[in-house]
Parts: sequence; structure tokens; C-alpha cells
Amino acid sequence: MKSVDKWIAGILAVLAVILLGGAVFQVKVAVDMRKEITALKEQKKSLKSYIKSEEEAIKLIESEMGETEESKELQDEAGQEGQEAEAEQEAAPVESNGRKVAIDPGHQGYHVDMSELEPVGPGSQEMKAKATQGTEGSFTGVPEYELNLSISKQLAQELQGRGYEVMLTRQDNDTAISNRERALLAADFGADIYLRIHANGSENPNDSGALTMVPSANNPYIAQLHNKSYALGEAVINAYCQSCGLTNRGVMFSDNMAGTNWSKVPVTILEMGFMTNQSDDIYMQNTEFQSRMVQGIANGVDQYFAAGN
Repeated sequence: MKSVDKWIAGILAVLAVILLGGAVFQVKVAVDMRKEITALKEQKKSLKSYIKSEEEAIKLIESEMGETEESKELQDEAGQEGQEAEAEQEAAPVESNGRKVAIDPGHQGYHVDMSELEPVGPGSQEMKAKATQGTEGSFTGVPEYELNLSISKQLAQELQGRGYEVMLTRQDNDTAISNRERALLAADFGADIYLRIHANGSENPNDSGALTMVPSANNPYIAQLHNKSYALGEAVINAYCQSCGLTNRGVMFSDNMAGTNWSKVPVTILEMGFMTNQSDDIYMQNTEFQSRMVQGIANGVDQYFAAGN
């Protein structure tokens, strides 16, 4: 009987241990669950805070984008208005200043035969070829007649923009026209001045700089044009060299050029630089330098007329 009681007591002890372990486990599970619930609540708070900050950031970005778009629209409108104003300004006719300028791009293409002779001046027995092709760039290889025409066309455009009426004695390198005929064209045009655009050459490659040539006071054909021609040559060479920085070789006298001697209005030849000098030759083919050359010549024309000539 005692053994049965011990057996029953053992079973009861085991059951008690089991029940106690189960209770402890349940308590532990409950504690863990509470911790997880608390952690989830904290995560929820953090997530709400994050979402709120992100929403505020999105609102700020949208606001800035709206301002940027508005700013861009205003800039586009301003840019369009500026372009329209510029187009209107370009389309507006330039007011004439009442002056006429004849420009002679010196020389002629080599393929045009101008070897026939003509008098060097009215009534002269001295004869010269109607035109020549001129020199060429010793370093660039560009023919003088091409450079002369290019600068003359740019100059014509610049002068027209300043209110002058302009005529070119030639528009290409193919049309045959003599030096005498060019001077007479300038007179027929009613030019106030006659600009002859040339470039220089020398056997000495160190020769450089620019100069103008005008008829002397003793010119047998147009001595009466000396004073105004000198004033024109002086104004052009000074403004030209000031603008482009080439050495100023001043004003020279020449009485044996048909293109000058047949002129009926103040006339000057501008020798823009030496194509036989490396520095001058390269500079005269530079686009930016050409712009300064043209500006200088046009400034000289302005100054000539501003002086009352």
C-alpha cells in the first residue's frame, strides 16, 4: 500500500513540475509579446514621423519646382521679348547720314586677262596694264585680290550699318574692270570719297605695318584733291592702326596710279599690311582681326566727315 502511495506521489510531483513549467513558459511568452508590442508601437511612431517628414519634403520640392517653372516661364517670356526687340531693331531701316562711299577691292583674279594698257591719268601718254592680280600671302598662300574683296564686302556692310550709302566697284574676282573704269564708277555713283583697299608686299620679309597713299600736291591730274585726300588718308590710317594694332607707317604720296589719278573725288589707298611678312599675313586672315580692321577703317571714315570734310 505504501508503494502505491509513493507512486501516486511521484506522479503528482511530475505533474506539478509540468504544470509549473507550463505556467512559467506562458509568463515568459506573455512578457516577450508585450515587448514586441511595445517595439511595434515605437516603430509605428517612428514610421509616422518619417512619413510626415517625407510629406513635408515633397511639399517643399513641389513648391520649389513650381517657383522654378514660374521663373523659367518668366525667363522664356523675357528671352522671347528680347529676341523680338532685337529682330525689330535689325529689321528697322538704318537712317541715312547722306554720305556716299565708293570702295574698290584692289586687283583682279589671275584668270582674267587685264594686260591691255590704259592711260595712267587723263590725257597722259604713260600707259599701264588695266589691272593686275597683286601679291599673295607668303605664309597663308591667300591671293591679295581675294583678301581685298573679303575686307571690302565686310567694310561695305559696316558702313551701311552706320548710315552710309556704299558701292563696290567689283563684287567678284571674275568681272573684268580696269582701274580707270573703277574710278569713273565711283564718280558716276556720286561718291563723296573713294577708298581703295589693298595689301602690301616687299622683297624684305621684315617689312610690316600699314600705310595709306594719296595724290601729292603736285599731282599732274588731280592736285586739287590733295588736301581732302590727305585728310582722308590720315584719318583712315590712324583709326585703322589704333583699332588693329599694326605699325602705323603713315601717309605716303603716289602720283603714278591710274586708279587714283582718274578719281574725281577725294581718294586714298589703304595698304592694310604686308602679305610678305609672316605676322601681318597671318593676322590679316584671322576672323577676329579682320573685324578690328574693318572697324578701324569705318572709324576713320567717320572721323574724316566729323572733321567737316
